[in-house]
Amino acid sequence: MITVGVVAPGAMGVALASCLAAGGHRVLTSLDGRSPATAVRAHGVLEDAGRLDDLVTAAEVLLLVVPPGAARAAGDELAAACTRTGARPLVVEMDAVAPTTVTAIAAALPGDLVDGAISGPPPGPDADVATRVFLSGPRADEVARLDAPGVRWLVLDGPVGAASAAKMCTASVRKGHQALLAQAFLTAAAHGVLDAVLADLRIDFPDTGVASAASAATKAWRFVDEMTEIAATQADAGLTSALAEGLEAVYRALATSAWGGRRPEDVPADLDDPSDLRPRP
Repeated sequence: MITVGVVAPGAMGVALASCLAAGGHRVLTSLDGRSPATAVRAHGVLEDAGRLDDLVTAAEVLLLVVPPGAARAAGDELAAACTRTGARPLVVEMDAVAPTTVTAIAAALPGDLVDGAISGPPPGPDADVATRVFLSGPRADEVARLDAPGVRWLVLDGPVGAASAAKMCTASVRKGHQALLAQAFLTAAAHGVLDAVLADLRIDFPDTGVASAASAATKAWRFVDEMTEIAATQADAGLTSALAEGLEAVYRALATSAWGGRRPEDVPADLDDPSDLRPRP
């Protein structure tokens, strides 16, 4: 049994924790300063270790799972806690960030870091299909040996940064697709051709619907930062960043929409009206 720490216990962090707990590991977090809603989410899945200093001291492996816009700050806090305590847990940086971001976080840490990138929905121990997690870096194999039903570890032959690069590429397609759908549905509705557009798109994309775009809009505030990281990754490859920057603008607008202030579970599966996707002035 390995003691695994999770920073922080959001929806994805708790989902990963449930899989690790099902694999027989002790899973800890720090609820110090966290909201009551976070404590409720973590209850029964994660054990509260107390402060961040206590968490880094107790954990052998520490998963950093925060929104992309918070990754640098969270990495700095983690590095400071490790320096204060002398603790050296193996950190797995699992945020949707550019390779340059994860390498900067690694450079600030006094211990080792594995680059991790989640590709797919939050995992569950009983899920029919396991969620894929890319791993890269010299100690990636150690993380891949963690038993976690519902998680499929995929070790890439590359340095820290390789897993994040893979995530940036796949996310640009998946999240870019949802942004394009939202923009297309609003445009079609404005021109009175929504039904025709939906019918035509479903020939090639059978699951296309307003609901998927609305679900993405509920997470638009986070996707704005993810598009920034994707733009940086593409620029580092010598390509234009304009595509990702355009998608960032779409998500920034979607974050102001009615769906931008709601939760994914609020979206009805049969939603057919895109009007609540329209950005607010």
